[in-house]
Amino acid sequence: MSYDIVLKRVYQPIESDDGARLLVDRLWPRGKRRESLALTDWYRDASPSLTLRRQYHEGEISAGVFASRYRGELRDAPESLLPLMRYARSGRLTLLSAARDLDASHLPILREAVLTALQEEDAADSEPASPPCFGHEPPSSDT
Repeated sequence: MSYDIVLKRVYQPIESDDGARLLVDRLWPRGKRRESLALTDWYRDASPSLTLRRQYHEGEISAGVFASRYRGELRDAPESLLPLMRYARSGRLTLLSAARDLDASHLPILREAVLTALQEEDAADSEPASPPCFGHEPPSSDT
């Protein structure tokens, strides 16, 4: 199954086809009123921890280290992806951030994690949940 997850800055115009709009930053964007964002939800649980975010923005760690640690945070808390997965299954999901450069932000990593989790769940759903029914076989003569 194909899922539509779009990344946008909170400062970009709202579009009618945005679908569910989720802000996934720990901090509220400067100069923005809640009503002006037309948010479906502000979901902080899937954003990088405050410590990791601070280390990255202050230049203490590289982009590669940030990405690796953030993937680790998501891997350690898989339940944080569940609400995002539900929205993605319902239609277009727009992940929002105040980051200036979305490609260098946490959003591409988060989108990748959500898509991977959805694909894994879909693959698990395609496996039979129980052994096939053997009702068509004649009863054994052991009785």
